[in-house]
Amino acid sequence: MTHPDDRPGWARHITRDALAGLVSTFALIPEVIAFAYVAGIDPQVGLFSSFVISLVISVAGGRPAMVSAAAGSVALVVVLLVREHGVAYLLAATVLAGLIQVGLGLSRLAVLMRFVSRSVVAGFVNALAILIFSAQVPELIGVGWQTYALVALGLAIIYGLPRITTVVPSPLVSIAVVTLVSVGAGLHLRSVGDLGALPNGLPAFAWPAVPLSLDTLGIVAPYAVAIAFVGLLETLMTAGVVDEMTDSTSDKDRESTGLGLANVAAGLFGGIAGCAMIGQTVGNVKYGGRGRVSTFCAGFFLLVLMVALKPWVARIPMAALVAVMVAVSVATFSWSSLRDLVRHPKLSGAVMLATAGVTVASHNLALGVLVGVLLSGAFFAFKVARLVRVERSAGPDGVPVYAVSGQIFFASAETVTSAFADAAGAPLIRVDLTSSHVWDVSAIAALDRVVARLARQGTQVELIGLNEASADMVERLSSVDRSGAAEPLIE
Repeated sequence: MTHPDDRPGWARHITRDALAGLVSTFALIPEVIAFAYVAGIDPQVGLFSSFVISLVISVAGGRPAMVSAAAGSVALVVVLLVREHGVAYLLAATVLAGLIQVGLGLSRLAVLMRFVSRSVVAGFVNALAILIFSAQVPELIGVGWQTYALVALGLAIIYGLPRITTVVPSPLVSIAVVTLVSVGAGLHLRSVGDLGALPNGLPAFAWPAVPLSLDTLGIVAPYAVAIAFVGLLETLMTAGVVDEMTDSTSDKDRESTGLGLANVAAGLFGGIAGCAMIGQTVGNVKYGGRGRVSTFCAGFFLLVLMVALKPWVARIPMAALVAVMVAVSVATFSWSSLRDLVRHPKLSGAVMLATAGVTVASHNLALGVLVGVLLSGAFFAFKVARLVRVERSAGPDGVPVYAVSGQIFFASAETVTSAFADAAGAPLIRVDLTSSHVWDVSAIAALDRVVARLARQGTQVELIGLNEASADMVERLSSVDRSGAAEPLIE
């Protein structure tokens, strides 16, 4: 059955999408080969994987215009597996990781992305921009002036051509012109062909050659889980970035399912798992990609260029690709986030900087985002806990009333308990919780401690104003209720 979003995703701006996809293909080539080297696999494995992943996810994914391939931090996860057990176990882990992602998508667990704050996204994007740029630095060290001249020429075309026309993506023109100049001038510069062996044919279906046993499962399962979550994290983060760039929404659960299906297919065709590529995706969107055609063409042209036009692709100077990737890194970086460091709360800025710093230092996108999410949660809890107030007044009958306002949970429980230090001595006090909410067992424990301490000093505590949810929690987890307290659970 056709998804309701598929028709506009395929039908609109076909020519523009195809050209943007072609630009993404050229940007994919060096990264896919480089990450294949990092993972310890043959370059053609990464290229075949990227072809299969792009084609499958263009149909099954939930975010049109996203470019996915076999690269990114997924490659870092499998290094040890390949080194100790070989490529066959990598293929099995890839298939299992894809099945896990399908399960997560069908279970609608992409909702967890709601816990990723805007500051974390900004840090993630900025870190990616820095990593993309830093990956080009080795190509600019120890080279002649010709390389710098070609990179400058490429950047001039990328930024200058749109002032004249936007019919053809400027990076595509840049790659063609720089290649022609390099070949025409007879320059012997580092080229795509120097990155590694390129494919000689089409990918073929092959079931992973591993024993179907519990021992095999025990080997591949930990890596499969890591691949699944790291790849899904990068993909959903990238989908969020594209949503903001295009002022649109996407189906994150379907994207998770689509990525899982793509990775299963990649593993069955002898490839490594992949995920969304933030740099190539941003470049695709920046140069006109909006629909599924751009994603499809990114994979289709990759295979065409790698197989049919391999001799020509091999002659593309790395200077041409460096120019494209530098432009992509500049476009990826959230420059407004630098201004926001001054305008926004300092804690938000700290989260952004921590996310970016950890990601760049570790080259691990998942670790950077995890640190950012944890800091966001800790800072949020700290801010909410500071809003808790306990005010004492006298009721109409002269009974002291302690009015608690705010959220009572693990971070604010101590504030609540310390507010009753002067309550001893009165035969009865009332705790008014009308303007508060009890969230967890730490809050219940705080109330129990207050009741137990005052009971030992001869003071009875009466709770009033509990909302329905709070009252239900109190009744289930403590002996404290609306009418007062008997024997508290916590002494």
